[in-house]
Amino acid sequence: GQRSPKAIAALVGLAPFDNKSGKLNRRSQIQGGRSRVRRALYMAALTAIRTCERFKTFYTALAARSGSKKLAIIAVARKLLVVLNAIIRDKTAFA
Repeated sequence: GQRSPKAIAALVGLAPFDNKSGKLNRRSQIQGGRSRVRRALYMAALTAIRTCERFKTFYTALAARSGSKKLAIIAVARKLLVVLNAIIRDKTAFA
């Protein structure tokens, strides 16, 4: 409700951060935050991809572009979290 999309994603642990050490520069990863909420959002994202056209379109486009289905699922989970936060903030129904 009161938090920004970046803050809420960081709170749950869905905000990606760079994995750097010295000259080594690896892919970004998610970590920290509330693991139970993150797991619940992951499962909800899988369902949203199957049942909601908006999330399915987002997922297929990102999976095709990035080549990683797991990365696309995490992106859907983050998008779902942002949508849920906006629903609570605006006191509206999901449409």
